[in-house]
Amino acid sequence: MGTQAPGKYDEEVDRIFGAGGPLAPAVGTFRPRQSQTEMAKAIADAIGKQGTLIAEAGTGTGKTFAYLVPALLWGGKTIVSTGTKNLQDQLFSRDIPTVRNALRAPVSVALLKGRSNYVCHYNLERTLSNGRLTSRDDVGHLREISRFMKMTNSGDKAELTKVPETASVWNLVTSTRENCVGQECQYYQDCFVMKARREAQQADVVVVNHHVFFADVALKEGGMGELLPAANTIIFDEAHQLPEVATMFFGTSVSTSQVLELCRDVLAEGLAHARGGPDWAKTVMVVEKAARDLRLTFPEGSTRLSLPQLPPSSDFFPALAKLKEELEGLVDVLEENAERAETLEQCRVRAVELLEQYKSWKSEPKKGKEVEGDDAVLWVEAFASALQLHKTPLSIAPIFAGQRAGTPRSWIFTSATLAVKNDFKHFSAQLGMTGEPAVSWPSPFDYQQQGILYVPTGLPEPNTMGYTDAVVDMALPVIEAAGGRCFFLCTTLRAVNRVAERLRTEFADRGLDFPLFVQGERGRTELLNSFRTAGNAVLVGSQSFWEGIDVRGEALSLVIIDKLPFAPPDDPVLAARIEVMEKKGMNGFVHHTLPEAIINLKQGAGRLIRDVEDRGVLMLCDPRVISKPYGRRIWQSLPPFRRTRVQADVIDFFKQPKPES
Repeated sequence: MGTQAPGKYDEEVDRIFGAGGPLAPAVGTFRPRQSQTEMAKAIADAIGKQGTLIAEAGTGTGKTFAYLVPALLWGGKTIVSTGTKNLQDQLFSRDIPTVRNALRAPVSVALLKGRSNYVCHYNLERTLSNGRLTSRDDVGHLREISRFMKMTNSGDKAELTKVPETASVWNLVTSTRENCVGQECQYYQDCFVMKARREAQQADVVVVNHHVFFADVALKEGGMGELLPAANTIIFDEAHQLPEVATMFFGTSVSTSQVLELCRDVLAEGLAHARGGPDWAKTVMVVEKAARDLRLTFPEGSTRLSLPQLPPSSDFFPALAKLKEELEGLVDVLEENAERAETLEQCRVRAVELLEQYKSWKSEPKKGKEVEGDDAVLWVEAFASALQLHKTPLSIAPIFAGQRAGTPRSWIFTSATLAVKNDFKHFSAQLGMTGEPAVSWPSPFDYQQQGILYVPTGLPEPNTMGYTDAVVDMALPVIEAAGGRCFFLCTTLRAVNRVAERLRTEFADRGLDFPLFVQGERGRTELLNSFRTAGNAVLVGSQSFWEGIDVRGEALSLVIIDKLPFAPPDDPVLAARIEVMEKKGMNGFVHHTLPEAIINLKQGAGRLIRDVEDRGVLMLCDPRVISKPYGRRIWQSLPPFRRTRVQADVIDFFKQPKPES
């Protein structure tokens, strides 16, 4: 698997991706595509030079094969990091085996997920004997998990489809970094997390997702700590998500729910191992009350506020002080009883860590290379039953640049959406990359023939009352002409609910028999499968349906986008970032908010045409695309569809017979 001089790869790449090459028989639908071959050559070249490449590939380029072929042949030890667990599973179980078999490449492959994806023997046994279950569903789910444990080699919960991913019982049968007993555990030899990490260390190719990559890099928690130094090639697929994921992991956050989980475990372990000691119920009760009181300093519903937005007179500050005080008391009690059991010592370590996190939230970040001066924003997020305190770096550029320094290796960043009108500056700057080669390969699709971009006339400004209703009124004739077969993508959950409510009523009143699927009513995978099977359905969704979804063929012929996906102006991190940019004389909207919205919009638009045979309409409802000076930059970044503002053109398009291929 050694590396060769650059340029030597070109002939071999041409052969592999050519009409008579090994990929064609392995993949029934494979057709040679120039952009795919060129991209594979550029990646092979970057691997050969141990260089960096930022590679944007339009939908349909076949970027997965374009990076897998050079990685499996010349990449040495390779880490492939994807945007989601679904894509990770697809790579591991479908794409890599296909390419590996086609090339007869003798490489071993491992899948590594975050620890919450693996059933924990210790916690499963504890839950089975404790019977701490809150619902009848959980009892059935637990039975399934127990049965699954006798048959599985990986312990990966994705294999057990009978138990929904969202089932609350998973929290009781998986481990967290805080409550893992580590080498002291009687099941250490059989532990699925350790097994996955051992396999990852020995494999030639390791498939992770961005969350695992950054969690392990940030925490130096088993796995990446050893994996990263050994890797010759690192490939980030869906790389447009990196700035957001990295920001989350290089920041810190602490939640009242962690305090409640600690209390739950202290009570269980105290009663099991130190009954003659303190009154455990009383000990944890005061801490639980302090955590709940802290949550209650904010109203019901979700809230996000930065530290400067909190009024000094807020109940939050005394409640925070009280929680720290009660946690100190808990630490004292645990210190007196820690030697009674290993699990109590573990609870003590967790309590000390939590207390430190609460104490450090307000202190100023250390001056130094990692975070300079005021380069972190402190903010609070309130959920239905928990309060989270975040400390988020304003820029991950210096941290990420530090990660890339050191051992020479190749770094490949690829996605369908990295550039704004062929300009990669926004993406590169966020990750602290300057002057690295960046190339965009166009999609092989004939967008002029295959689709229309329709921006309707007569809609009010998006911030006016009744805007969502006006969008639905405008969309109904188009949905009817398309015969359903529509993704209705909204920028907020409130809009999702309103659109769903209106469509349900209108479909009934007009006698339209289009199945309606709404985000939140069922899991994402289940909704998508139902949508594909129905063939004439309408799916209403927000952010999680804007990207990473592939519906080919006629089942999806219309994508409606209600508004330009600008980040909410009250986002505390965004507000702080813009403030810093404006101090430097930059324009926050032009240099940050707009490019982010364009990349997001390109993702949403990319759902429509997924294949050379696909035809469809992208209906972009926001009038600002036409009325605002920045609108031009937006539509010039979208695929080159034919454009219209006339509804009749769209209805005619749907009446036309599908062209013979």
